[in-house]
Amino acid sequence: MLVVAVTAACVQDRDGARPTLKRLRRRLPTTRHVFADGGYAGQLLATVKAAWQITLEIVRKPAEQKGFAVLPRRWVVERTFSWLFRFRRLRSDYERLPETHETLVKWAMIGLMLNRLAPLPERRPWAETPKNGP
Repeated sequence: MLVVAVTAACVQDRDGARPTLKRLRRRLPTTRHVFADGGYAGQLLATVKAAWQITLEIVRKPAEQKGFAVLPRRWVVERTFSWLFRFRRLRSDYERLPETHETLVKWAMIGLMLNRLAPLPERRPWAETPKNGP
């Protein structure tokens, strides 16, 4: 996770994207390509390209698609959300300030990264779990 921004529910995605991308540009100025879903389409694409030289690629489902199908790059976001929701405190909004929730998301991601970089000796998440019985 590169940047976290928690906003009120009434803020549209494309309106919340500008300050988030601005924060991303300040923290990681070498970022050149960002994937987004259809909620970020519109005038935001040209603004981001002109102001920060970032290509905002909208991941859309194919017109002929019927039902569910995994979309390229979109599954990465959904997978990250599922990792975060393993943390009970992030499942519901208990915080009074958005900054507190942003900090908890960062702590959760730090914990996830540490577990992948240096797992405990008895716990290896990538290893197969032994089957009980024959």
